[in-house]
Amino acid sequence: MCGICGIVEFGAAGLTDDALEKACAALRHRGPDHCGTWLSADRRVALGATRLKVLDPSAKADQPLHRHERFHLVYNGEVYNFREIRAELAALGETFVSDGDTEVVLAACAQWGIEAFNRFNGMWALCFYDSQRRTGFLSRDRFGVKPLMYALDGGRLYFASELRALTQLGNWDRQLHEPALIQHLMFGYIAHPATIYESARRLPPGHYLEFDAKGAREPVRFYAVPDFKSQISNLKSEISDFKSPSPDYNEARDSLHRMLADAVVARRVSDVPIGAFLSGGLDSSIIVHELSETIGRPVETFSVGYADGPALGRGVRRAYDETGYARLAAEAFGTRHHELVLTQSDVLQAIPKILDHLGEPVGDSSIVPTTLLSQFARQFVTVALSGDGGDELFGGYWRYLGHNTLATYQRIPRFLRRALVEPMLALLASSRSSRVGNRVRQFRKLLRQTASPLHKGGPRGVGLGDATGAALSRHVAWSRILAPEAEPALRNVALARECELAALLVAQQTAANPHPLPLSLGGRGVNGGDPLSAIFAFDLQYQLPADMLQKVDLASMMHSLEVRVPFLDYRVVEAALAMPASWKIERGLGKRILVDAYRGRIPDAILDRSKQGFEVPIGELLRGPLRETFHDVVDRSTVESLGLLSYSAIQSIYAAHATRRTDHADLLWALLSLCWWRRR
Repeated sequence: MCGICGIVEFGAAGLTDDALEKACAALRHRGPDHCGTWLSADRRVALGATRLKVLDPSAKADQPLHRHERFHLVYNGEVYNFREIRAELAALGETFVSDGDTEVVLAACAQWGIEAFNRFNGMWALCFYDSQRRTGFLSRDRFGVKPLMYALDGGRLYFASELRALTQLGNWDRQLHEPALIQHLMFGYIAHPATIYESARRLPPGHYLEFDAKGAREPVRFYAVPDFKSQISNLKSEISDFKSPSPDYNEARDSLHRMLADAVVARRVSDVPIGAFLSGGLDSSIIVHELSETIGRPVETFSVGYADGPALGRGVRRAYDETGYARLAAEAFGTRHHELVLTQSDVLQAIPKILDHLGEPVGDSSIVPTTLLSQFARQFVTVALSGDGGDELFGGYWRYLGHNTLATYQRIPRFLRRALVEPMLALLASSRSSRVGNRVRQFRKLLRQTASPLHKGGPRGVGLGDATGAALSRHVAWSRILAPEAEPALRNVALARECELAALLVAQQTAANPHPLPLSLGGRGVNGGDPLSAIFAFDLQYQLPADMLQKVDLASMMHSLEVRVPFLDYRVVEAALAMPASWKIERGLGKRILVDAYRGRIPDAILDRSKQGFEVPIGELLRGPLRETFHDVVDRSTVESLGLLSYSAIQSIYAAHATRRTDHADLLWALLSLCWWRRR
């Protein structure tokens, strides 16, 4: 695992030996074990890497890595099937001097070019350069586990693993990207290809960007999920008694279990200590169970909880703490369990350090506990497995279940809803720190889809049926952190509609377009009779890399911890996306096929519990000990310098949150993160 950076010159040669010095310094937390740079003989390409030694700790695997004095690589990630690829290359006459995956990745790129990517099972962001032909490419893994940013300016291509390092390279324009700012406040993340800077871009997941002596081309997709027939063919090889033209539920359930077990086994490869995050939820428990089955010793597991305090309120521990379930799982699997219990002081001290570290605003406040958990785990291990991706693939979030809940609610006579239920909802306090308050918050979101003219009637997209178009529309509305009543925070409310419509169009294109996810179920596309499958596909490609994966990468690598995600093994993803939504969500319960696959292997108390988010009690902190910090950072001059926001409206939004008339925790955190970044 590493941090990478580089510059490619398309004009007159002019790079110097110290061109990457500041960028490498900004990436040192990602790779504290070694730092190296390379400048081509013609001074047109400079590559840099900081290394966290996970596979082959010898100097033979240090980067930048070179081969035959012609091929050059900087690479961040792990390719878990490197031994199989190495054997294939050896059969072609290639020889190797190191024992890790980096040299194999370099040799594969030299041998097969961009075709190498589809041989890789893993996570990566890389730059490969052929100094003889003066050609090369950037590449990012299929689902965006590892980040890669770039900028083009003045005849140069700049790239880096993090935006804070990219800003240390060259003089490309640092102007604020206003659509990204709106997206950050609307949804709590900035999705590829945008960044907070107008001239900087994120390489999309599953894409590569080629360059030569004349310049850089537009990114091109290299990965698309196979059609359903191909997936069935692959599944057939997993099932010895496969007879039917399509797998039945029980066959798919058993095959899924084998695929997840294989994905965990593949991610055990390491020359340094390895462990796992264990929240006590289903996904992390599955990962720890499979790791415990194969590792041959007690697994090091890590969880985080909260101590109640007078400023946080009596309900915080109950609402946010999952350590009891984590202990239950740890005991069942015989792990060596480590528990971090956070106090209010721990959280408050961490927030400024985390916000200072970020290269752009991050709207997900759970980066705070994720960072603290990563720092804690790094005392014991260098690699940790996590359950990220399970919710998006198998229907774990409340907004997936909300479609059925809303349909049930709408069966209540309209006059009762309008005259009784909805006025009562408006009067109740909204807060995540109590079960009732959280249900009020969620139900208000469910009703949000009727608040905007954009959603009335369930718009159809090109190639989409009414049901799928309406479901995608609701999903985008429910994903917002900027509630309709908070839209006055934007000086031009129409910007909120434009941003939401843009997200909806992306969702529709994802569902309707055969690329990048040409899903079909027995010849019937996901956009026909299975609206939830279209939503899963959208979240996998759009929200997961923009929010969850970026947050985990930033939080873990801040403390030199590598996190691996077995649920995003491409074989698991392809199998999951081929399944009907009814195999995942049934009668208001999510993750049905996962629960059935692990019944008898994981304690029932974990299998049958409701989902609990991995969050920090940011709403309560903003009402109390963070109040002064919020008002100091989100001040009039900073807000007005952004040019798009209303300071008076933000003050009103804060007041409504502070008095519990509504819950704007996510939006207020996004504003704090944005203004902190702006002031710095």
